[in-house]
Amino acid sequence: MTGGFETVLRGGTVVNHEGEGIRDIGLRDGRIAEIGAIAPGAGGREIDCRGLHVLPGVIDSQVHFREPGPTHKEDLESGSRAAVLGGVTCVFEMPNTDPLTTDEAALADKIRRGHHRMHCDFAFWVGGTRENAADVGELERLPGAAGIKVFMGSSTGSLLVEDDDGVREILKRARRRAAFHSEDEFRLRERLPLRVEGDPASHPVWRDEVAALQCTERLVGIAEETGARIHVLHISTAEEILFLGRHKANATCEATPHHLTLSAEDYARLGTKLQMNPPVRDVRHRDGVWLGIAQGIVDVLGSDHAPHTLEEKAKPYPASPSGMTGVQTLVPVMLDHVAKGRLSLQRFVDLTSAGPQRIFGLSGKGRIAVGYDADFTIVDLKRRETITDAWIGSKSQWTPHDGRAVTGWPVGTMVRGRRAMWEGEIAEAATGEAARFVETLAPRG
Repeated sequence: MTGGFETVLRGGTVVNHEGEGIRDIGLRDGRIAEIGAIAPGAGGREIDCRGLHVLPGVIDSQVHFREPGPTHKEDLESGSRAAVLGGVTCVFEMPNTDPLTTDEAALADKIRRGHHRMHCDFAFWVGGTRENAADVGELERLPGAAGIKVFMGSSTGSLLVEDDDGVREILKRARRRAAFHSEDEFRLRERLPLRVEGDPASHPVWRDEVAALQCTERLVGIAEETGARIHVLHISTAEEILFLGRHKANATCEATPHHLTLSAEDYARLGTKLQMNPPVRDVRHRDGVWLGIAQGIVDVLGSDHAPHTLEEKAKPYPASPSGMTGVQTLVPVMLDHVAKGRLSLQRFVDLTSAGPQRIFGLSGKGRIAVGYDADFTIVDLKRRETITDAWIGSKSQWTPHDGRAVTGWPVGTMVRGRRAMWEGEIAEAATGEAARFVETLAPRG
């Protein structure tokens, strides 16, 4: 394998299956063609990566980009722009849009909207409901589908499936790994009076740790009964981590940067900007989720990017909506944890690239290896920057991390060999396409 490369990445510290080392990477036809010492002049374009780390492209498997629906706060183009500005090369977008993504036509519509309009590659979760339970086995295998997503806690209309029988009917038919928002809706309804008008710090009191643990225990029990594979999103409690550590045969799980970085102490500073479902809780729970990272219980990081405008977030609690931006800050916030010694760079790569590839069955992504898509998150581990609202590419134009000084910064984002972002500038026209999954690959014609 020599010469004829369209692009060569020169002299970066590559993080892959061999560990870390200074290597060149030759790209051809949007894929990795060679890794090693590549002779000068072997490529048409050369990108100087000396002093930088070249990571497998970061995959954010939980974002809400709002399209179709309330696109005044986000759409597929703006959300993906924020993604590549933050070093993210592929996203899985959620089904609670308007209309809901619950059938083949809605999924196909989203893929059409995203094709060569989104700046990163993408897949879309299909919402599991009582109405489509009989069809989930076909829906999850459609091209561009990330799988089936079920909300067991308060959500949008028919996407709420709060009872065991409803969940069981979906899992009996699912063959891919299904993702769940796990909060016990029955307990949430009982505890509604615990919300305090004007006090977002009462949010984790209402949506307490028992609601999260009870639902996760129920969900895992149904998965083990049906033999289904499940993925528990945005783990927020220490107790869930310990429970899932005993039930890994069927269950994988996700942690978010906000549950790893912020705590209930920040409600006084951030108010409703901190309001999320499930909530940001006290330091004990944050430490518990970190334990899940350290012990290998947590499989992936996802941002749960769920933007609302500042005007909407300024409504007095509980009229204020839950959600915050996150896709653009995932990489710098977590690299700062790397710089502080709480997370190794190899574990970061496992959580953001290898982990999503492994548990969701992505084809050709999640690894720097010959034959894989040329997706790279290129970072400067020593660069010090301050995250600001002005940097945020989302239509909502704010972040709970405004003013946070970090060490570690995304310098470049490459998607299938094309520079989607370099030094804070969107470098080329949008070329995002639907990601492929090994369980949905079409046979050769």
